Amino acid sequence: MQQITFQGKQLAFFENTPEQGRDVEGLPVILIHGFLEDSRLWDEWLPLLPPRRYIRIDLPGSGNSELLENLSIDSMAEAVAAVVEHLGLERFVLMGHSMGGYVALAFAEKWGGKLAGLCLFHSHPFEDSEEKKTSRLKSVEFIQKNGHVIYVRQAIPQLFVYDYSKGYQSEVNRLIHNAANFKPANIIATLDAMRLRPDRSEVLRNIACPVLMLIGKHDTAVPLELSMAMTPLPSQASIHVFPTVGHMGMFSASRETAKAFREFLTFLNE
Repeated sequence: MQQITFQGKQLAFFENTPEQGRDVEGLPVILIHGFLEDSRLWDEWLPLLPPRRYIRIDLPGSGNSELLENLSIDSMAEAVAAVVEHLGLERFVLMGHSMGGYVALAFAEKWGGKLAGLCLFHSHPFEDSEEKKTSRLKSVEFIQKNGHVIYVRQAIPQLFVYDYSKGYQSEVNRLIHNAANFKPANIIATLDAMRLRPDRSEVLRNIACPVLMLIGKHDTAVPLELSMAMTPLPSQASIHVFPTVGHMGMFSASRETAKAFREFLTFLNE
């Protein structure tokens, strides 16, 4: 783990480089986790990818990174930019899962010239609907009344397709265990940040780099209709819909999603 100071707070990230003796080719990749997650999300998925430089960031308020004052999707994107500057990265591929996609689009809005490629992994560019905003407020109220551990235990299994959740409980339990160790104030601040984020459809419509979209047909967090609504926006898009996947394709379709990302990296390197 490496750390930098950002806005007076500790910001943690992890850098994976190929084993000694293995050649690394191609652009660096930055991986951004989603809500109730941290950089450990990618632990089992990374070995399925080609050898190159991978940077996994704990967003502010998650994992080993401290919560920022007045947390927002924009301030999370600024935290990513601080890591980019610290590492001296000029051009790279950016991937975001769920909320990480919101952060990636906020980054692209300000620093899109640095992106050779963008991957939205079960994510989208649209702002919350009024119904979704109300749901997030109810989640805050639930946490304040009942505690965050009960909330986490209820929220995380819903991200998986039902049969998968029952059949592979170890992944679900590990995610619950990790998120249960988050501070409740951090989870509440992150819920508010997502609720207050703006629509970034224009960012996706005007983005200069190719975009990879990984979509779960049975995703309840990002419904299929919402995912399909974004597909016409970029001028260059590779779209993959996984028919048996919910919101956690890096677990339930690890090889299939990794294959799609490997092909995307190969295309970018041509």
